[in-house]
Amino acid sequence: MTRNGTVPGAAGLHLVGGTTLLRPEEQVAEAMLEGWRNQQMARNLALSTIEGRLNAVRAFTRHADAMPWQWSAQMVDEWLGDLRAVRHLKQSTLRNYAEAVRSFCAFLTDPAYEWAAECEKRFGTHPIQVCHEWNTAHHLKESEADPSKRAFTRSELLAFFDHADDQVLRVRGAGRKGWLPAFRDAALFKTAYAYGLRRREVRMRDLADFGPNPHAHEFGGYGVCYVRWGKAMKGSPPKRRSVLTVGPRGGIGGMDWIVDVLAQWVEEARPAFSHTGSSALWPSERGPRIGFSQMNTRFAAYRDAIGLDPGLDLHSLRRSYVTHLIEDGWDPRFVQEQVGHEHASTTSLYTCVSSDFRTRTLRKAMDATMRAALDTGRTKR
Repeated sequence: MTRNGTVPGAAGLHLVGGTTLLRPEEQVAEAMLEGWRNQQMARNLALSTIEGRLNAVRAFTRHADAMPWQWSAQMVDEWLGDLRAVRHLKQSTLRNYAEAVRSFCAFLTDPAYEWAAECEKRFGTHPIQVCHEWNTAHHLKESEADPSKRAFTRSELLAFFDHADDQVLRVRGAGRKGWLPAFRDAALFKTAYAYGLRRREVRMRDLADFGPNPHAHEFGGYGVCYVRWGKAMKGSPPKRRSVLTVGPRGGIGGMDWIVDVLAQWVEEARPAFSHTGSSALWPSERGPRIGFSQMNTRFAAYRDAIGLDPGLDLHSLRRSYVTHLIEDGWDPRFVQEQVGHEHASTTSLYTCVSSDFRTRTLRKAMDATMRAALDTGRTKR
């Protein structure tokens, strides 16, 4: 509530009473969107979420060629049908778009915001809810990820990292200046894998986001990776977590090699960038921090260059982290905490255990059963 008792986004805050509008329909529609933005800001939703919803509502407005107080459920049917049949959007995307329109209509029809009364007074009609259970998609499956998306096998991951390193040597050997960005991106991809980071989490790394682990002095200043930009719950700020550097375990190699990678990048290569005044771990040639498009483009170029399939994307590095830790025998609860999953079921969805691992596990179980049967037979004799 504001000081005068009105709520954020109310019509009275965005339209001056008694004033004649030059373009009433356009100006009221824009004031509605601005009010909705304020209401979502008051709910502490992420700015990216708010902008995405606003864009979806504007897209629907253009497709319907009608103002919000003129919308109907049939217009939603036609819009979603067009998005699915012509643009071939995924079900999760369609549901998000429909949810944006549903939320906007709920805002407009809430008496507390007085938009319905304002429209009735100005246009002789009022907005209604146009998104219902019977004309929008439901979230029925636990995971709606593209089935082609998967983790790297260990050999694929090694080939990918080797190729990234080769590009640094090739460009530097040719005397070209592009070796620094190539070095940065190779280190960035390895960091995303070694700590199981999401795309935004790795992009937003700062120099201060690493620290020592008092229980693992051998990792020096890179024993813990502090994540400040974790995936947020709806209406909450980004989640924070700390990810421990994973060392060797039971004769199986760990990911402690990342300590040398980060130290070399921070101490030797990064200072050569022109934006070294930035706190960002991964500066760009043109700005203080690398952009998503640069990361995606480089990843796809490396993947395609060595003939890996398109089912591998930047997020596959995170899937691989989960998969390889589980294969190496780490406790699932530990893995869940490392990657910041709220529920164990989410971690299990990320686990793409390889056929070799399953074969070894099956063989081990069958051998144990056979030994037990033989021991029982000897006891009876």
